[in-house]
Amino acid sequence: MSITTNDLAKLCGVSRTTVIRALNNTGRINDATKEMILKTAKEHGYKPDLLARSLAKGRTYTIGMVVLDSKNRYFAQMISAVSAEAEKLGYGVNINLHNNDSQKEIDKIKRLAAYKTDGIILSSINKGDEYKAFLDGLDIPVVSVDNKIAEGIPFVDISQRSAMKAATNKVISKGYRHIVFVCPPINGNNKENIYVHEQRLLGFNQAIEQAQDKCTAGYLLDWDYLEHIEDYPVNKETAFICTADEMALEIMMKLKEKRLTAGRDYGLHGFDAIDTLKYISPRLNSVNNNVELVAKEAMQLLFNLIEAKEKEKNKRIIVPYDLVDGETI
Repeated sequence: MSITTNDLAKLCGVSRTTVIRALNNTGRINDATKEMILKTAKEHGYKPDLLARSLAKGRTYTIGMVVLDSKNRYFAQMISAVSAEAEKLGYGVNINLHNNDSQKEIDKIKRLAAYKTDGIILSSINKGDEYKAFLDGLDIPVVSVDNKIAEGIPFVDISQRSAMKAATNKVISKGYRHIVFVCPPINGNNKENIYVHEQRLLGFNQAIEQAQDKCTAGYLLDWDYLEHIEDYPVNKETAFICTADEMALEIMMKLKEKRLTAGRDYGLHGFDAIDTLKYISPRLNSVNNNVELVAKEAMQLLFNLIEAKEKEKNKRIIVPYDLVDGETI
């Protein structure tokens, strides 16, 4: 049978109120007394009654997370980072995957609301004022990451446009004359939220325009991009800039079959700096979008909204990015 706060109070010779203050780190309590209570609780294997705590405060101490999938290393890292940060703040995480299905995303969010989830971190493929109205109607704090939904929804991300512009400028500075932008989500997505990719396209175009006659640009914007890689000259003057590392690695593998090596026979640049790149040779040049920091800021912002410490519903947090040196440019 588990030990209760009443048992701890008797063991420590203090009131139950004092025990609760020590366990929850609230109220006025002597440091020595607090230390004694926490030590006793640990020695006797005290476990808090989460149901009682939830009923007392009207919360579930659970946040929902709705993202694309967990196969993509970027989202896997995001899930891990949010879960770690939520645990520090005393929350569990209910993870949901929408798999690029806009209706499934809505259904998952409705289910989280029905479960009285305290808040939601959302990487959405829906967008616009109508969708914002749906989220506002839930009366649950929502923080968006990656894809911006609409004005008035708290948002955490890097500056996608600036990051891609910086990456493209770096490629241009290395002397590549033919630069191909690879972003298959762009075509055929009139309704889907592809804000991240749109911003990266803008950054690429800005860099190309400012380079003037130093280079020419090509575009592979459909999911059959691998079939069209060789529509462009694959040589030492050509570089492919991809909006995700996984696309860059697919290109690397395809051209490897033809005995072409990135960094030696052509240039290749990715985006996301996924953790598995450390196992890849040659090392891929990429953009570190600081997924752990995005997750930390998103969870802290959501926590502040839940606790009513943050009232700015239009808050936008932009975290820094880094260009990751490799061997493919």
